[in-house]
Amino acid sequence: MAKVNSKLLRDEFKELVSPRDAFSKAVYEVGKENKNVLLLTADLSQSLIRVRDFIKEFPQRYYNFGVAEQNMMGAAAGLATCGKIPFVTTFACFASMRVCEQVRNDIAYPRLNVKIVGGYCGVALGKGGTTHHATEDIGIMRSIANMVVVAPADAVEVGKAIKAAAQYDGPVYIRIGRNPEPVIYRDDYSFEIGKALTLRDGKDVTVMATGKMVYSALLAAKKLEDEDIDTRIINVHTVKPLDRKTIIQAAQETRGVVTVEEHNILGGLGEAVAGCLAQEKPVPMRIMGFNDTFCGIGPADELLEKHGLTSSKIAERVREIAGL
Repeated sequence: MAKVNSKLLRDEFKELVSPRDAFSKAVYEVGKENKNVLLLTADLSQSLIRVRDFIKEFPQRYYNFGVAEQNMMGAAAGLATCGKIPFVTTFACFASMRVCEQVRNDIAYPRLNVKIVGGYCGVALGKGGTTHHATEDIGIMRSIANMVVVAPADAVEVGKAIKAAAQYDGPVYIRIGRNPEPVIYRDDYSFEIGKALTLRDGKDVTVMATGKMVYSALLAAKKLEDEDIDTRIINVHTVKPLDRKTIIQAAQETRGVVTVEEHNILGGLGEAVAGCLAQEKPVPMRIMGFNDTFCGIGPADELLEKHGLTSSKIAERVREIAGL
C-alpha cells in the first residue's frame, strides 16, 4: 500500500495555524535578513495580514497606500527598479483583478522583482460574497508572462514560500488563505519554487492538489486506503512554472489523475496539468474545482462542501478512475 512521506509530513495534523499569521512571521524574518525588503499594503495591515512586528521594527520600510491598489502596484514597480524587494499585499481578488493592468505592464513585462501576496484566496472570505472571493486569480496570474504562481498548502509552506520568493529574482504571486488550517508539514522540509512534492506514494490513482485542498486530498487517500485503493498524493504548490517531470511520471505510473483546487476549473491547476498530459501522456482525468460558477455567500467550509470540494468527493473521483 501507499507510503506516506514522513520526511515531509507530520505524524498528526492537529495544530491549526492561520496562513496570514505565517506570512506576518515570514515577512518579518526576511525583513531582518535583507534591508531591501519592503512591505506595501492597501489599508489592510491588521485585518488582512497582521504585520505588526514588521511595522514596529522597520517603520521606514512600510508603506500604506490606502484603498489605492493600482497606485500601490505602480509604486512597487518603481521601488523594484531601485533595487528594493517590495512585498505587496491586498485581498487576492484585488491583487489579481483590480490591478491586473499594472501587474502585467508595470511589473511582469519588465520582469521586476516584486512579490504579490494575495490574501483571503478562494472563498476564504465566504460571507463577503462574490466581490471578495478569489476564484480566478490563479488563471489570471498564470496567463501573464514572467509571473511565478504559488499556492502554499499550510502555514509552514507559506513561510517557506515567502522566503523562497525573497530569494527569487523576478515577479511572484503567492495566494494565501485566512482561517486557521491544519499544519501538515514538518518545520524542516525543503521548499523549492517549481518543484512539486510527492506526499504519499501510490500505484493506482494520483491526486494532484494545491493550496488548502492538499489536506483534503490526504484525508481522501486515508479513506481509500481502507478500500485497498493505493492513492498517490502530489502537492503542486507551484502552479507556474509547472513541475512537468513529476506530473508526467505520476501519469505513467498510475491509472489516471484527479486534480483539486479552491479555484475555478477554468484556467487553474487542472487545466495546467491537463495541458501538460495532453501533450506528453494522456490518461483518464478528473478536474475538481468550482465548476465555472460564482460561489454565493456563506461560511467558507459550507461553500466548499456545496461545490464538492471535500475529501469524500475527492475519494469518489478516485474511485471512478480506479474503476470501482
